[in-house]
Amino acid sequence: MHRFATGAITDEFSSDIAVAAAAMKELGMKGAELRVVNGKNIMDLSDAEIAQTMDILQANGLEVISIASPVLKCTLPDAPEVDARFQQDQFNAKHTFEDQPRLAERAFEIAKLTGAKIVRVFSYWRVVTPEVVFERVVDALQDLSDKAQKHGLIIGIENEHACNIATAQETAKVLAAIDHENLQVVWDPANAYLSGEKPFPNGYRLLDPTRIGHVHVKDCGLTLDANGAHKPVWGAVGTCDIDWKGQIEALAADGYRGYLHLETHWPGPDGNKFEGSKICGQNLHKLAGN
Repeated sequence: MHRFATGAITDEFSSDIAVAAAAMKELGMKGAELRVVNGKNIMDLSDAEIAQTMDILQANGLEVISIASPVLKCTLPDAPEVDARFQQDQFNAKHTFEDQPRLAERAFEIAKLTGAKIVRVFSYWRVVTPEVVFERVVDALQDLSDKAQKHGLIIGIENEHACNIATAQETAKVLAAIDHENLQVVWDPANAYLSGEKPFPNGYRLLDPTRIGHVHVKDCGLTLDANGAHKPVWGAVGTCDIDWKGQIEALAADGYRGYLHLETHWPGPDGNKFEGSKICGQNLHKLAGN
């Protein structure tokens, strides 16, 4: 089986980039994704702070694969009401619709400074009738893809359960609408699962594997809350409901050669997230064929 390179969103280990990078190196990880660094969202770091971050990552043999930006993680104006069932994770980013063009440009600048090829984006906070805003989501992603092309970068649309493109089915519809080599998918099976889809094999088989640019790895079970909404019960990668073994084998068979990146989410044993991320990292290393 193909052996995949692994990495992580650094703040899943620690907001302190030095602590995170050392732990990731110890686990044999080669890739880093930047979201929150030293308590600040990546969008709010100065060029000097980014240079310091790069020094630490390079000293630990880590390359930046993706900028985990909050682009299009905001409320779309003049749209149906936001679906209140979903928790909206901010990760120290609070930006409005009006901020998005400036944010995107800064994300492209940060990608250049770090050598990242992928800028992760979203699809606005999920409304009660997502199909009503589908064309507006497509227009925004088309525009971002056109801009990314000028910079030689990839826009990675993540299927996010709190946003309008949550399932593989919805993601496939976006890919069909935007035939653009600079638009790829950040495939997150656990997010699809939270959205009521069986991510593998059902959801995954709806996607064009040649357009998967990046993969996020986390694992969970599900419970239902009082409103009938799915609530995740996060756990160690490879021990819950996501068929990671099958998913990774299928990615290998379909020619995926990108990274598998840990996005722990599990609070860890006794609430120790750092230890939880180390356990998940070890499990991912084995699942990735290493």
